[in-house]
Amino acid sequence: MYRKIAILGSGSWATALAKIVMQNQPDINWFIRRQEVIDEFIATGKNPSYLGAASFDVSRIHFSSDINQTVAQSDVLIVAIPSPYLKQTLNKIRRDMTHKVVISAVKGMIPDENMIVTDYIRQRFAVPVDQLGVIAGPCHAEEIALERLSYLTIGCENRQNAEMWAKLFQTPYVHTATSNDVSGLEYSSVMKNIYAIAAGMCQALHYGDNFQAVLLSNSIQEIQRFATAMSNVPRDITASGYLGDVLVTGYSQFSRNRQFGQMLGMGYSVKAAQMEMEMVAEGYYATNAIHQANERMRVALPIVDAMYEILYNRQKAKPIIKSLTTKLQ
Repeated sequence: MYRKIAILGSGSWATALAKIVMQNQPDINWFIRRQEVIDEFIATGKNPSYLGAASFDVSRIHFSSDINQTVAQSDVLIVAIPSPYLKQTLNKIRRDMTHKVVISAVKGMIPDENMIVTDYIRQRFAVPVDQLGVIAGPCHAEEIALERLSYLTIGCENRQNAEMWAKLFQTPYVHTATSNDVSGLEYSSVMKNIYAIAAGMCQALHYGDNFQAVLLSNSIQEIQRFATAMSNVPRDITASGYLGDVLVTGYSQFSRNRQFGQMLGMGYSVKAAQMEMEMVAEGYYATNAIHQANERMRVALPIVDAMYEILYNRQKAKPIIKSLTTKLQ
């Protein structure tokens, strides 16, 4: 389909996407920052840190720890770098990006900029909007490794491009849909992690299934209000790229954000929970980014506000959640 596809990132989601793409491409380029990780990957055929259930034919992978080399040798860049490290990594790129296709699989926003990833790439690298895409939907990396049936939504303002790129990710166990609502999908992907933290807290605080259902139904309403304020385009918020992603992140055993929230609800400090977790809980960073962005928009986001009080103003979870219960319907 394309001369060269590149994966940027080495975490579980990057690894899952590489597994998917390699079913449709003869070979790929893969940027992994640390050379020792590359060396072990080549020796074992597996990512030494993530998704040990996924094996790779490393003869079909061109690894590099030099992001500019990977960018120069690739036509399509699939970005799957955790948001806290994204800006510093992207800013190392010195190659012309204007003719690249860039598809963001990042579930967070650009640190210090409060921008979704596609907006930042468009402004920073002058990539045209028709060449910018986003991957969304209820799809945990761990289930991709096990080849369990999953669903992805590929977004691009140019619907024909979205449909073409979707073929990169279509496999017997991954179904794809397309959308032209890039910003809505990105904001939903960011915000659902905040609500998963809230769901984890409530579980640890012994709120039952009834309240969890109310919490997540109110969460999708918050996403719709905020996404509409940021980009008032037609969208079906009940589609799997929005609602499905909220549900799986709020309920799944594989959700690191839910796990992070559970730890906080059990009495861990934010720092202690972050130190114990092996992977980044994107919702922590998303809470600050959405809160800051909403200072201008003034959208009613009571769950986001409650998470901000707990995560950044260091308020106790129990009284904040109790107060939140009176604001939901």
